[in-house]
Amino acid sequence: MEMARDWQDYELLDTGNGEKLERWGDVILRRPDPQIIWPLKSENAEWKQADGHYHRSGSGGGQWSYKRTLPDRWSISYGPLKFHIKPTSFKHTGLFPEQAVNWSWMMDKIRTAGRPIRVLNLFAYTGGATVAAASAGADVCHVDAAKGMVQWAKENAELSGLGSAPIRYITDDVFKFVQREERRGRQYEAIIMDPPSYGRGPNGEMWKLEENLFPFLESCMSILSDKPLFVLVNSYTTGLSPTVLNNLLHLSFRRKFGGKLDCGEIGIPITRSGMTLPCGIYGRWESET
Repeated sequence: MEMARDWQDYELLDTGNGEKLERWGDVILRRPDPQIIWPLKSENAEWKQADGHYHRSGSGGGQWSYKRTLPDRWSISYGPLKFHIKPTSFKHTGLFPEQAVNWSWMMDKIRTAGRPIRVLNLFAYTGGATVAAASAGADVCHVDAAKGMVQWAKENAELSGLGSAPIRYITDDVFKFVQREERRGRQYEAIIMDPPSYGRGPNGEMWKLEENLFPFLESCMSILSDKPLFVLVNSYTTGLSPTVLNNLLHLSFRRKFGGKLDCGEIGIPITRSGMTLPCGIYGRWESET
């Protein structure tokens, strides 16, 4: 398991009874997490006095309650990277801190490539990977279907001092975008993606990861350059194992380009207990040179 251990501005303080207690800068948030099926040893004052607490509704969704007035948003840093944090109506904050292990990996790959690298970031959300890749010197194309998320990504890049970096921001359906890039003959040395478990396209097309991920990976092979650097797939889909992801990447990118694979879990250390919270899986294909 890859562990996100190098944070200074984020900390997973404690877990139990389906919830996690986190520090985001100087703000303490309490949020639900479906992986946390173990009991809470004691709900001490730190739990009870959390600045923000997301309460899940029995009918779906939920809402935040606050012990103090928080700013509309605030920022945290991971090395040279900076991100705006904002509690959303879906319990999220705009950042998945466990992804720091992937950011560090891709930044190292880009910096040591010794050549210009064009990165395509699909399902790119608020741009954690975009900021990381651009910070390492890559040209980045950031694609997400949600206009608000693309704007948030722009603001994260500006916050990180990358406002003038070579980043293209595209609000579009990622599947149609990849098809158009193939027709235009555009290619990339690296592709990053964080596909959802389920989704619908602009015309009601149904996306189901178990059925559509492999065909989509095959489509992406057509826009990878003749000298590719890496492909990174991240997934939070329950039941999708690293071995399955390894097999998909083996049958697609490794079969065509050779290279090597590394697939596994991502986790965050829990300060109070010394245990680990699992936070999804990753699959990395990389070229031999």
